[in-house]
Amino acid sequence: MSRAALLLLADGRFPAGGHAHSGGVEAAVVHGAVHDTDSLEAFCRGRLHTTGLTTAGLAAAATAGVDPLLLDDAADARTPVPALRTVARRLGRQMMRAVRATFPSADLETLAAQRPRGAHQPIVLGLAARAAGLTPLDAAYAAAYESTGGPATAAVRLLSLDPLDATRLLARLGRDTDAVATAAAQAADRVTAEGIDALPSASSPLLDITGEQHAAWTVRLFAS
Repeated sequence: MSRAALLLLADGRFPAGGHAHSGGVEAAVVHGAVHDTDSLEAFCRGRLHTTGLTTAGLAAAATAGVDPLLLDDAADARTPVPALRTVARRLGRQMMRAVRATFPSADLETLAAQRPRGAHQPIVLGLAARAAGLTPLDAAYAAAYESTGGPATAAVRLLSLDPLDATRLLARLGRDTDAVATAAAQAADRVTAEGIDALPSASSPLLDITGEQHAAWTVRLFAS
């Protein structure tokens, strides 16, 4: 299948629920850590090299044919905060609905049956990429881009930023995104020989803490 499938998976308009989530930037805005384009860029860069690298590795491994149940357990271990595990599975469940209609496959049907409450989103993304005939590197690119594109888009709404500034920010992160996607795909390639621990497990404790706090807010614009 053409690389147009990759563009579809990475598109924020793909009906997988991501538009309702800020990737932690709403809490960062409230706490004052993100308040303009420069601070948003620093936030996105940090998220790309931690959460983005970890999810890109999981997505690439799923595309490469690693057991998705094993990967789902690995995703749990890499997501220590209950609120963020809930978010990851909710997003996975929503993405599953979209990709089963768009890129149907036996692997997706099996995972849906074995994880009725939802698998982690990057696992579903990886299986969708596999069904679409894409490579592990393609899946890693989609996951890495999503880790910055979502927060940047949310920040435009939260801070009334110029959308052109947010787009320019994402363009400046292009080389970092390339490096993260490549590292994630290379790690996925080592899983057969080295086991699941070959996948990245970069942590972001502040995102974990603020993610748990955000889940307890009674008034918020985004679900996470």
